[in-house]
Amino acid sequence: MKSAYIHIPFCKNICSYCDFCKMFYNEKLVYNYLDSLENEIISKYKGELLKTLYIGGGTPSCLNLSQLEKLFSITNKFNLDNDYEFTIELNISDITKEKLLLIKENRVNRLSIGIETINDKFFTLINRYNNKKDIIEKIDLCKKYFTNINIDLMYAFPGEVMKDLKNDLDFFRKLDVNHISIYSLILEKNTKLYIDKVKPISDVLESNMYYYIIDYLTNIGYNHYEISNFSKVGYESLHNLNYWNNEYYYGFGLGASGYIDDLRYSNTRSINNYILGKYLLESDYIDKKTKMEEELICGLRKTNGISKKRFREKFECDIRDVFDIDSLINKNELIEEEDKIYIPHDKLYISNNILVNFILD
Repeated sequence: MKSAYIHIPFCKNICSYCDFCKMFYNEKLVYNYLDSLENEIISKYKGELLKTLYIGGGTPSCLNLSQLEKLFSITNKFNLDNDYEFTIELNISDITKEKLLLIKENRVNRLSIGIETINDKFFTLINRYNNKKDIIEKIDLCKKYFTNINIDLMYAFPGEVMKDLKNDLDFFRKLDVNHISIYSLILEKNTKLYIDKVKPISDVLESNMYYYIIDYLTNIGYNHYEISNFSKVGYESLHNLNYWNNEYYYGFGLGASGYIDDLRYSNTRSINNYILGKYLLESDYIDKKTKMEEELICGLRKTNGISKKRFREKFECDIRDVFDIDSLINKNELIEEEDKIYIPHDKLYISNNILVNFILD
């Protein structure tokens, strides 16, 4: 076991695009939730040494200091490797010196901060509110205590043009953090944007924006190491790499998913059931065929792709014995270089169309 994810579903503000398991902040409910979270972790965690720990949401940073202290009393039960990565997600509006000090005192060494955009005309659309001065001040404050900081950039808003995107990127560049994650706006079912029948931008424009971001960030020193992630040297997300390497991980909390000993499971999304200790929603045994599918579907998200040697060692067979790699190579949808196989740069935007080839009949 290498990783554990903890979900905190509470938010002070519900974004119009978010389809994650979330609910409005309620002080009493938070304490009840944390009690149940502690019980779940005590009952399932087997004491393994973890390489990564990640607290996501929702909005973990909306918890007050007392609630965060309770949360960290729970996370302190985990045994962490000497060279661990421990991430917590933050909103700009929640960041204070007191919270940062508490977070740092409790072994967190990486922050992930949702900024999305600094363009006023998109704030109403996504129900987010930022201002440049506040962002700059809060990021500078974070840098006093942390060096490993990620910020999120969203693009492909309805009505967005390349100039808007460049303005966001210019601003993000000045923040000078070590990791940037990018996300196109996806109109997921059961979100306000979907219900309001907001129209997406064209695939052509979205593709142009995607490749513009890649060129911009790589030209200023970021390594494009995964389809949607960029880092300075040595600051890749170890937690997400665990997912992309198709390794086991715990999932704790409302709606969380985990993958342990070939069993993939999802927790209930009912807060009432969760607080009553009825954690599990469903679980499925992952057979060898499915594991091999997921090995490629996850691994080919990385820009350096997958290792043929690692695949052989993991599954005791050659990748060509299972998948029709050569036909995809002949169509220039995959590239093979010595030990590695990867998706070429000009096909990254349509990677999903390539990855479906690895779902076996």
